[in-house]
Amino acid sequence: MQDLSRPSSAPVPAPHPANPARALRFHAVGFDLDGTLLETAPDIANALNHALRMAGRPTIAFEQVRPMIGGGAKRLLAKALAGDGKERVPAETLDPLYAELLSHYEANIAVETKAYDGLMPALDQLAEAGIAVGVATNKLESLARHLLDQMGMLDRFACVIGGDTLGTQNAKPKPDMLFELQRQCGGGPAAFVGDSIYDTGAARAAGHPCVAVSFGYRTQPVTELGADAVIDHFDELIPALSML
Repeated sequence: MQDLSRPSSAPVPAPHPANPARALRFHAVGFDLDGTLLETAPDIANALNHALRMAGRPTIAFEQVRPMIGGGAKRLLAKALAGDGKERVPAETLDPLYAELLSHYEANIAVETKAYDGLMPALDQLAEAGIAVGVATNKLESLARHLLDQMGMLDRFACVIGGDTLGTQNAKPKPDMLFELQRQCGGGPAAFVGDSIYDTGAARAAGHPCVAVSFGYRTQPVTELGADAVIDHFDELIPALSML
């Protein structure tokens, strides 16, 4: 199981002797947020269950919520309301509950959320090597920025592209968000790091090499995501990128 730690600040990266990131061919590396950079599931599950209680529905265990994350909060809520059924949840039911979920989540966005072990040293190595890093998440951009700010991480990233930044119709697994991340990071070769089929699908569509993390949120084995490499810990990120 991953050891988790909350970063207390975003320090200026210290030089790494013989930093292996300096040899990478990439000008930019993009990251998904939920289940990739941060273990956000506890706070997301709490917000989801708040909305379900408002609807008079049974709450969902954390273990069930975790693999449902990745497509954005509205899709998550719709799945939870539909239960085992596949029927479409009407907008008059979904929309007010979605507003409740967002309000609760925004107010409690970083209560239990933590950074994955090894993340900060990996980001430091990329920064020291002059490689821009950005975030492309299906989370609303405002929430993603708020979360990263609360975690003391916002200034580490050259850009934050949310699921609504280019219009929800262009969210992952479409490639548009990754192209925009690449542009805002200065262009040049880019790689992407994620945890779900939304991430690997977007990376393939954009033609970007992709690393999948094994500790994130997904419904199928990580080996079935179609990533170019899989890592179990952020200590393995730079070596994995060097092989792509």
